[in-house]
Amino acid sequence: MQQALLNRFLRYVQINTQSNSHSLQSPSSDGQWQLAKLLQQELIELGFSDIRLTDNCCLYARVPATLKDVPTIGFIAHLDTAPDFSGANVKPQLVENYQGQILPLAGDEVLSPEQFPELLYYIGKTLVTTDGTTLLGADDKAGIAAIITALHHLIAHPDIPHGEVVLCFTPDEEIGRGAQHFDVDYFNADWAYTIDGGAVGELQYENFNAATAVISAKGNACHPGSAFGVLVNAMTMACRFHAKMPLNDTPEHSEGYDGFFHLASMQGSTERAELVYIIRDFDADQFNQRKAWLTELVHRYNDELTAGSLTIEIKDSYLNMKQTIELLPHVIDIATKAMEMADVHPDIKPIRGGTDGAQLSYRGLPCPNLFAGGHNFHGKHEFVCVESMLKATEVIINIAKLATQRYN
Repeated sequence: MQQALLNRFLRYVQINTQSNSHSLQSPSSDGQWQLAKLLQQELIELGFSDIRLTDNCCLYARVPATLKDVPTIGFIAHLDTAPDFSGANVKPQLVENYQGQILPLAGDEVLSPEQFPELLYYIGKTLVTTDGTTLLGADDKAGIAAIITALHHLIAHPDIPHGEVVLCFTPDEEIGRGAQHFDVDYFNADWAYTIDGGAVGELQYENFNAATAVISAKGNACHPGSAFGVLVNAMTMACRFHAKMPLNDTPEHSEGYDGFFHLASMQGSTERAELVYIIRDFDADQFNQRKAWLTELVHRYNDELTAGSLTIEIKDSYLNMKQTIELLPHVIDIATKAMEMADVHPDIKPIRGGTDGAQLSYRGLPCPNLFAGGHNFHGKHEFVCVESMLKATEVIINIAKLATQRYN
């Protein structure tokens, strides 16, 4: 099983599925179609049922039940990799029997236990790393590989008692669009799990409340030689606005349940400039206060200006799934027991981010998040432990075994 799992993962990561937030298409990149069609064919060959690839690149499949009148459960992972760092020409490096050494990457880049102490948890294990020029794609191709390997095991062993199990691989999760085209009614599960977490044991049912704020600066361009009293530089306005933001209320100064403002991108010219902030907070009241504070800051800044202006548009992305999941404690209890059966210690912690499950939980599909085994997502130092991926596979199988009672 471990070799099959590894082979799948190594095959998947070599397809560039990097999503593109500037595209209006779904999926936002052609590579996601390429991977979805490869997976569709693989599911056919492995004997999955009711395989469906939609016009929006959601791939569904089912494993028929071996027991009647028990819950239907689902597993979800996403096809795309993050736009933060290149996903093209991924060259995975296999490190067997890791002994705590510094791992050389491209150029002068290294993967070092000094910078990433979690490497030392994997002495004697098998790691897959990048070559230092791209991300790896364990987020979330490790999840895809674990789901397919686990559910194929159920197909190959019809003596294992379980209800119907469904899967879906979604596009564009990394740019917040993964759940937009997800058909909850067609999926028809009582509950589900995203396999989109990090280190072995992670079990997450709290996530940020999230919003995106786009602040646009309008200036006035003219020839700099005749600019006196006429030119209004939108980029200068934008820079001076950002200087008013709190210095320590940012991702690099926050952890645990801390929220933050994050300047995700900026671009512009003399005439127009744009700042894009993401707003995050676990607490709903504090989340709303952050949005109100940023809006008020724009208004106050406009009052200071003698020329030019700023506008702000805020759009919510997803909400904290906690208040939905807490109403269904068996969903967490089953995942916890499934980990213990696999000799995995459950590590329940909040997600300092979001998953498709955050949106789906508010659309009637309770959907906490489980580990897939990766670390350092979205960058050149990403790596995954193969044995952790195997544990995720075992946990999925155990959940299917345990979810055979009717819960009211």
